[in-house]
Amino acid sequence: MAFVDPMAASMDHLVVMASDLAQGVAWCEATLGVTPGPGGEHPLMGTHNRLLKIARPEHRTVYLEIIAINSVAPNAVPARARRWFDMDDSALQTHVAHHGPTLIHFVASVPDIVASVFTLAAQGIDRGAAVRASRPTTSGLLQWQNSVRDDGQRLFDGCLPTLIQWGHPQDSAAAHPTDAMLESGVTLLSLHVQHPQATVLNAAYRSLHLSAITADIGPARLSARLQTPKGVVTLHTP
Repeated sequence: MAFVDPMAASMDHLVVMASDLAQGVAWCEATLGVTPGPGGEHPLMGTHNRLLKIARPEHRTVYLEIIAINSVAPNAVPARARRWFDMDDSALQTHVAHHGPTLIHFVASVPDIVASVFTLAAQGIDRGAAVRASRPTTSGLLQWQNSVRDDGQRLFDGCLPTLIQWGHPQDSAAAHPTDAMLESGVTLLSLHVQHPQATVLNAAYRSLHLSAITADIGPARLSARLQTPKGVVTLHTP
């Protein structure tokens, strides 16, 4: 039996930002050849999403999140000063408005988010506090904690993952969004990272035991290769 590191981080999901969810759905259908499944709302952040399972045997719970600011919500003003994933950044908003939905980030699942945030802080990286969130689903309440900075920054041009821990600390078997997702016909083939500060990123990945991802030196970019009904599609960050 293969050894599984109980403290290891793992790829959880890719984040694609859209100007609105209707645009995101149309992009997904045109680019990936499938319609994304339902998602939910995030009142704390003033955002909402649609989700698509992109798992494969070695990444069994990976999905793609299409996220947008929820301007039609009854209370469209988020509870926090800045939304997650740099979604309030004017340059990023302009890029998405001009070029359409765009891969901007990825999220890594960790078994102990407080310990993982502390580990990064010891390297001089402020990944943000662990914030609790939840949303109802047809199969029950989905609960999680994720790292969110007060300024909403992704850090390292989106190449350092936001951290997420599904469930709450007392949960023995936390629910995950992919538990209720159907197979989509889209699978993640690879995620490639390059960044001028690759050495710092790789040290951060190693400290999180995120062994499946390595950064190469080069201009900042995430590249996700997906097998889709339209063939192999590669998504890039701006």
